[in-house]
Amino acid sequence: MSRTRVTLKDVAAASGVSAATVSFVLNRVTGQTIPAATQERVRRAADELGYVPHGSARALREGSSRLVLLNAGRLPVAGSLRSFIDGLDTELAAHGHTLLVRHGTDTGALKAAVDTANPRAVLDLVRLYADDDPDRLDGGWIDGLAAHTAAQIEYLIERGHTRIGFAMPTDPRLARIARLRFQQARAVADHRELTVFDIDAPGDVTAVAAFDDDVALRLLSAMADRGLSAPGDLAVIGFDDTGYGGMWRPALTTVRIDAAGYGRRAARAVLGLPLDTVLPEPSTVVVRASA
Repeated sequence: MSRTRVTLKDVAAASGVSAATVSFVLNRVTGQTIPAATQERVRRAADELGYVPHGSARALREGSSRLVLLNAGRLPVAGSLRSFIDGLDTELAAHGHTLLVRHGTDTGALKAAVDTANPRAVLDLVRLYADDDPDRLDGGWIDGLAAHTAAQIEYLIERGHTRIGFAMPTDPRLARIARLRFQQARAVADHRELTVFDIDAPGDVTAVAAFDDDVALRLLSAMADRGLSAPGDLAVIGFDDTGYGGMWRPALTTVRIDAAGYGRRAARAVLGLPLDTVLPEPSTVVVRASA
């Protein structure tokens, strides 16, 4: 009789925490503030249950080509996602594999690409960004994006802001990631007995944490059109440090993350290699003029 596979949710139930907390711990995501005792309890539960992640990468196939297929769909490949892919490519190359990146939304074409290339593994970013699957095999990328939101909120709190807005993207492909980021922002604020609002919701705010630099720059542009300034009227902090923010006026304060490090971890995850040898650097706030 086959044994039922242990899932991340099983580990969460056994250790008395959320699935997100388990994912943060097992992926060694930096930027979170989970107590050491809780982390130990999660790891012990995972060991006792025999948890093995499987995720959105297909099982490795012996005898297949030394290719790894990345399905990027129509996701906006810019900023941290571009760096993630660069890190993925670098680590795969270091282990004798070649990364193929596929764009497009036709699932039939994706299947045809898999059949033709016979890749050793497939990493489906479209599923990673869209599906609420805590057992994803992405090296901690999705959870890292959420966890590093804390750097934005903590920075604004340290500067005296108590009512903070979170500016969401309008791209529906990013809706789930945006929701995770917003939830993390609220969790950080709740811990300090403060409030974070969706920027579209009623309520006066003195600062805004944007989903990424693109959203932040759009906000700064809209503020300028209305005769408002940052940080005088509203402090604005971005996320990604794409480089464009440094050329804006006022120059954009933002958060830089080690996206390439997460890409390297994802490569090791899909190849079945240990992840502990690659730990992404902690996020840093790039202080400029807007906040």
